[in-house]
Amino acid sequence: MSDKHATLENRDGFQSKWGFILACIGSAVGMGNIWRFPIMVQQFGGMTFLIPYFLFVLLIGSTGIIEEFALGRWAQGGPVISFGKATEERTGNKRLGEAIGALPIVGSMMLAIGYTVVMSWIFKYCWMGISGSLYAMGTDMATIGGTFGGTAPEAETLGEALSMMFGNGIFGIGNGVWLIVGLVASLAIMAFGVGNGIEKANKVMMPALFFLFVILGIYICTLPGASEGYKYIFTLKPEGLLNPQVWVFAFGQAFFSLSVAGNGSVIYGSYLPKDEDLPSSARNVALFDTIAALLAAIVIIPAMAVILGDGIVGMKGGPGLMFVYLVNVFNAMPGGRIVGMIFYICVLFAGVSSIVNLYEAPVAFLQEKLHTNRVLSVVIIGAVGGVIALCIQPWTSQWMDVVSIYICPLGALLAGIMFFWVMKKDTALAAVHEGRTAGKKDISGWFYPLGKWVYCAASLAALILGAIYGGIG
Repeated sequence: MSDKHATLENRDGFQSKWGFILACIGSAVGMGNIWRFPIMVQQFGGMTFLIPYFLFVLLIGSTGIIEEFALGRWAQGGPVISFGKATEERTGNKRLGEAIGALPIVGSMMLAIGYTVVMSWIFKYCWMGISGSLYAMGTDMATIGGTFGGTAPEAETLGEALSMMFGNGIFGIGNGVWLIVGLVASLAIMAFGVGNGIEKANKVMMPALFFLFVILGIYICTLPGASEGYKYIFTLKPEGLLNPQVWVFAFGQAFFSLSVAGNGSVIYGSYLPKDEDLPSSARNVALFDTIAALLAAIVIIPAMAVILGDGIVGMKGGPGLMFVYLVNVFNAMPGGRIVGMIFYICVLFAGVSSIVNLYEAPVAFLQEKLHTNRVLSVVIIGAVGGVIALCIQPWTSQWMDVVSIYICPLGALLAGIMFFWVMKKDTALAAVHEGRTAGKKDISGWFYPLGKWVYCAASLAALILGAIYGGIG
């Protein structure tokens, strides 16, 4: 038996349907759900933003997510293997496809490195919340942030937010010890494998995240002034739907929140058994990712309204929301110490599950192409990622901008092109329908044209609009 066949036969994988879905939800639920989505909802008028957002989630969930799952499972590999197999089927040559597939791998690695820096602060904040030191910072934070009447500083970048909080450290804005702690914790999960590591960890983290967010939501709704926050969320301004920016940023939020980038969803799809129903799995991932975003909004916007009142109107999203504004808000509210602790535990779960998915694509690449074992692949990728993350700390915001504006949407576009334009139509549809139980409706009539023409065009639009606006998600 050849090494290739042995590799595919012995390939690790998810052990249950819900284990896979929870892992995919974990990869999708990240910082964008927490520090950006609530403010987008607030700034664009609640339901005025949510209506187009839901429409774009429906589009991407019913095309891009299915396509990336199907591409990975069909090829039994990550982007390099999948793209190579697609071009090989069409032209007889896999080298071009494999070369193109390297770009989503690079994008996943770069995004993981940026996330590693952010995760260092999340780990630190989580520990500070548990130990009580975050609550003890209340006086200093109030001095930094000014009054609660909307005069808090506008920290739009990670660097600005963290400089306000702690000043400079190792390599400018540094947090080296916590960076290593967060990275080691994430890599330890990966070292146990897909089924025994990633799946089992997400089976704990994701239900806990949803449960804790629900608890926070219930508590905050009992506080005076929270009703103002719900008004923001459920406000519909029909004239706002005529604003092109509402649609642009709703699209960007949905696109990036669902993690279609030609890497993480492809590699997770490759771990799926042949009898898994991909459209059903994609629907569940899109649904629960959206629920997580809504839970974050229902917690954050009313919590800010409790303290800020009308001052919430001028608030901005980004890292400043999570690392500066919300610390002030939690410290000023009744029971704020417990609320802050639970909130940052939720953020920790969201971050770890996302970073594990991001590092998985390059780890799998080493296993597929260099035939290194799982642990060695994790160690190599982790070491490279950790060293670079330590060095880029002062430029994390710029680093993440390059990846999110250019590389991620390009990866999504390339995956869409490979699936809908390069692969033969019959092959692509067979890959999607494999695992569909008898009696379930054939989705070829709407899925293929919608994906080929609308989703691929949307991926290109994400790239162009991101460049124009300096980021849309």
